Amino acid sequence: MPNIKKKLAWIGLGLGALALRYALAGHPEIIERYYSRMLFPVLRWLIDYLLAWLPLPLIYLFLIGLAYLVVRGVSRWWRGAYQHPWQKAVAGVLGIGAFLSGGIFLFLFMWGFNYGRLPIEEQLGLGLEPLSFSELKEEFAHETEVIKRLRKEIPGADRDPISEEMLPKNLEKKLRAELESWLAQHGFSTVGRVRGRYVLPKGVFLRFSSSGLYFPFTGEGHIDAGLHALQKPYVMAHELAHGYGFGDEGTCNFLGYLACIQSEDPLIAYTGHLNYWRTLAADYLQYEPEKYREFRESLPLGIQSDLDAINEVLLRYPDILPRFRYYAYDAYLKSQGIHEGMKNYDRVTMLVRAWRMSQRI
Repeated sequence: MPNIKKKLAWIGLGLGALALRYALAGHPEIIERYYSRMLFPVLRWLIDYLLAWLPLPLIYLFLIGLAYLVVRGVSRWWRGAYQHPWQKAVAGVLGIGAFLSGGIFLFLFMWGFNYGRLPIEEQLGLGLEPLSFSELKEEFAHETEVIKRLRKEIPGADRDPISEEMLPKNLEKKLRAELESWLAQHGFSTVGRVRGRYVLPKGVFLRFSSSGLYFPFTGEGHIDAGLHALQKPYVMAHELAHGYGFGDEGTCNFLGYLACIQSEDPLIAYTGHLNYWRTLAADYLQYEPEKYREFRESLPLGIQSDLDAINEVLLRYPDILPRFRYYAYDAYLKSQGIHEGMKNYDRVTMLVRAWRMSQRI
């Protein structure tokens, strides 16, 4: 059978990478030191300075190349000369195994081991505790005052919702600089120049209850072009955080928030606080739905317009198979050592609260 050694080699690499990942599951300090802070920055540099200069998202080229390889592989297998039917079947099984194992190896080698690094709260010395209702209300009230203040500082902002034209033209560069500044101040690697790319068609992620994607095989972050302007900075900063070596979703929400709110541009700072405010609002709504609705109606008209505009955009792209997506991604996160699965996204409230208390903000 042709290429059997090559196929077995890929299967061995995939199984070996999985074995190493699970062997290191209880030793995040090893992953942190030798992968996240030594090997991954080298990979990050190679991707960003050899490939990321291209003017279009690399994921398009990757998918085209992947389709070509799959078609070629199936065609060769189908037209292959085998002495016995069982040889054809074995070759097919080995080919599929090699394809999947190669994907697993490349995923873990190029980025996936970052899921096992030391939790960011441990590295920052933060103690995380679930918020009580009174703490949630305090956090909600604090963020409400901030978004009220910041919106008044945005040039040209009135009662109409913030528009796409008001975003800075160099948004990606600004956000990358803010994120790198924060990471450098706290001793994390900032090697490379992670890209945040808008992806078409609009709604490609939104229809699957998502807004962006970090793709390890190309090393780029991707943002759904259909998002409202007020969501784009926060989502882009979140995906850039993945690119700098953080797998945990709650951590990337936290880093996206910090990257936005420290900006001197009041619009970028406003988007960071507003997106976090919406997370708190969703939690508060579960406790006191009537009081929340009354409170929302008391907000300045400009903020109400912004919230309505975001919801209007999201309603344009209804979910496709929402339950399937939820359980599939929940299983994926758990397989990467994120034991709380989809609830991991909610860690942002605990992280922000603990960080804010530590900073006396």
